[in-house]
Amino acid sequence: MSVMAEGKNTYILKATCKAAIGTVARISTFLAERRCYIMEMAQFDDVLSGRFFVRVVFSTTPGRTPSFDELKRVFGEEIPRAEEDLQWEMHDTLVRPKVLLMVSKFDHCLDDLLYRKRTGELKMDVPAIVSNHPDLRHIAEWHGVPFHHLQVLPETKAYQEARLMEIVTQTGADLVVLARYMQVLSEDLCRKLSGRAINIHHSFLPGFKGAKPYHQAHDRGVKLIGATAHYVTADLDEGPIIEQAVERVDHSYQPEHLVAVGRDTECMALARAVRYHIEHRVFLDGNKTVVFR
Repeated sequence: MSVMAEGKNTYILKATCKAAIGTVARISTFLAERRCYIMEMAQFDDVLSGRFFVRVVFSTTPGRTPSFDELKRVFGEEIPRAEEDLQWEMHDTLVRPKVLLMVSKFDHCLDDLLYRKRTGELKMDVPAIVSNHPDLRHIAEWHGVPFHHLQVLPETKAYQEARLMEIVTQTGADLVVLARYMQVLSEDLCRKLSGRAINIHHSFLPGFKGAKPYHQAHDRGVKLIGATAHYVTADLDEGPIIEQAVERVDHSYQPEHLVAVGRDTECMALARAVRYHIEHRVFLDGNKTVVFR
């Protein structure tokens, strides 16, 4: 994203609608008439689904252009009348998204996200960390983040998920990230978090399920180690893919080396997916995504 000029306010407009002539012109004209300066514009026309996607970064000058709330109000009144099935969002880049992190016992993705948040690479706030184990409480405490241990047993799963949604609501979380959270979410919870929950998992060819996937991969002599970050759906590990990472390996890699490479690819894919989401670069397009990198 372009650096915001001094004295300017910078906003992001995301919109998708049925493909039609004049959409870009109507949006750019709307902004120009209100003395908004377009800094970036990315667009994509999905010829298969017939959907059009556009992301616009624009700036305003206080005192010369309408306020953010006024822009949102007027845009919502004017543009949808001309665009069929318009879905849109407008975001203030100074408002940091709130990202709730979920984890079990593996700490590499959690550590990586918190480091990137602390250094400013990921411009987000982390209001809470939720885990089904107490093991990583010390990491949350070191970062000054509230830690919630919600044990998951067959008889407590429904309560745990209800409590999780309470925490999401109370913290105002915009996004939930399963940073190696080793529990399957119920269909009801997946529906409630639709489009705002991201998961990370190893991805091999063939797909190795169950315990010790990297050891299974070693036994089959894999040549690629990969990881996939995707939106959570009720179809386990089959949600719309946001980002993938891959590293080449060979016969000399022992299982512990594959595990290390796997950790790196998981961190890379998840961090990129989170960044794309909190920078409002991702659109759902049926079972897939459109990502303006």
